[in-house]
Amino acid sequence: MKIKCPTCKQKTEWQNNPVRPFCSERCKLIDLGAWASGQYKIENILEDETASPEIEEDA
Repeated sequence: MKIKCPTCKQKTEWQNNPVRPFCSERCKLIDLGAWASGQYKIENILEDETASPEIEEDA
């Protein structure tokens, strides 16, 4: 089965590919660098109340 590399869009084999879904170590590192530099982000869908619940203190 062939897939497109998410970095360069070149077709590459899925089976026996140690860097899948990428076509090469270079494309894998380019993608890692994009994550590290903040080019990709995962949207936070949690509401503020769920993300940081208030702690009630005994007075």
